[in-house]
Amino acid sequence: MVFVTGGTGLLGAHVLIELLVRGKEVRALKRSSSNLAQVQSVFQFYLKDKAQAEFDKIQWVEGDINDISSLEDGMRGCEVVYHCAGLVSFVKKDFKKLIKVNKEGTANVVNCALAEGVDHLCYVSSTAAIGRSELKQVYDESNKWVNSEENSNYSVSKFLAENEVWRGVEEGLNAVIVNPSVILGVGNWNDSSISIFKVVKKGLKFYTPGANAFVDARDVAFAMSELSQRRIFNDRFLCFSENLKFKELFDIVAAEFKVKPPSILVKAWMAGVAWRLEGLMRFFFGRKQNITKETARSSMSTSIYSNQKIKDAIGMEFIPIAQSVKEAAPYFEKA
Repeated sequence: MVFVTGGTGLLGAHVLIELLVRGKEVRALKRSSSNLAQVQSVFQFYLKDKAQAEFDKIQWVEGDINDISSLEDGMRGCEVVYHCAGLVSFVKKDFKKLIKVNKEGTANVVNCALAEGVDHLCYVSSTAAIGRSELKQVYDESNKWVNSEENSNYSVSKFLAENEVWRGVEEGLNAVIVNPSVILGVGNWNDSSISIFKVVKKGLKFYTPGANAFVDARDVAFAMSELSQRRIFNDRFLCFSENLKFKELFDIVAAEFKVKPPSILVKAWMAGVAWRLEGLMRFFFGRKQNITKETARSSMSTSIYSNQKIKDAIGMEFIPIAQSVKEAAPYFEKA
């Protein structure tokens, strides 16, 4: 039996499919407000006529990673825990929430795994937890965290969460950390990184000069399952397919939806004005702030990563991003 936190999220739903296809008995944590219909739609997209039968195999446990009793119930009798639950936010006021969910929630998962005698833990971190350094041109697993204003609050929370996992390792828990980049796949395009499909499909005029790494959710789910199956522990692995400029990704998505790609390059001063205006709209009218100081800064910067370590460890062959977008587009055409 395996236990999955965050099973109703973008990555978690893909992890559930990967584990079920591998024949695992799966128990998953969900909140009372979780939308299982969204998860079912992901199952239907990938598994077609087998979707319902596979979905019905999941044992759902209602709770939260900050609810110790629900974690204990979920992990009881389980050999492996896949910890996918987490909060992503780049809004300054959400820092306490990020710490509560990402750091303290992970500490709870680690503590319960130790208490319940779980064999090993696979934790989903982020390339954001690698940290930033002016001396590095290409980031890999050897990069050391350095406190810097360039680190977002989200980055800090994921770095602290990783420390909880390493603390668990010191206390006898087998664990492996996977650091995915920006994740693409099918799911709720009003949330998470896949909102890029919605933004481009509806017409995006502007693009920023920055670059980042991108990965298909199926690849992350496969990497986690494979590292677990091969019992590769007490290590971390960057997990991504390609380093791309944002303009390159936007053009790929626009081509699939047959819409005009963005053509206006955003200058640094324009990004500064944008996040300040969004902040004012949130302050005065309570509107969700889509552009923050942190996201604006990130969109203007270039982060290049190396995925050689996971390729060597498990022979990983990543889905090209153009293929990932092409295969996901039909799902969003119906959205």
